[in-house]
Amino acid sequence: MFIVHYFQRSLIYPWLIRGGKPTPIHLFLLGLIFTTWNGYIQGYFHAKYAVYPLKHFWTFTSLFGIFLFLVGMFINLRSDFILRTLRRPGEKCYKIPYGGMFKYVSGANFFGEIVEWIGYAFFAQSTTSFAFALFTAANTIPRARSHHKWYLNKFGDNYPQDRTAVIPFVY
Repeated sequence: MFIVHYFQRSLIYPWLIRGGKPTPIHLFLLGLIFTTWNGYIQGYFHAKYAVYPLKHFWTFTSLFGIFLFLVGMFINLRSDFILRTLRRPGEKCYKIPYGGMFKYVSGANFFGEIVEWIGYAFFAQSTTSFAFALFTAANTIPRARSHHKWYLNKFGDNYPQDRTAVIPFVY
């Protein structure tokens, strides 16, 4: 699951996005440090301690985790697609995203990411995977809230007032 996500995020996604604002170097470096450290601790746990007998794959928590991961990844990919295709080539104006989980939340891509890693944690059943899910939520919820506030300020009454920031119907 971990490898599938990062294969898509690091090798496929960059080819799909259009050129936009450059990423500030400090954000790039923070992302690099986090991803490197997280990859190390997840890999270390799985290489040194994790034992997944065949029956593990058929337990409720494993199946539920796989289900959540796939649903989260679908939400994440669909949300990224909606965001990438908001503007036609050459357009510079901002637009309101519609469709998918954007019907309910401003940070649909963040919501998908959180659901993905909660699913991974249910499957992996490790302290490191649950910590990763927690830190993902701790990182993405404030970003989603910031995006939500920006949308409300930018579009005012034209922005769907029933959308929440990241957790449908809750926050």
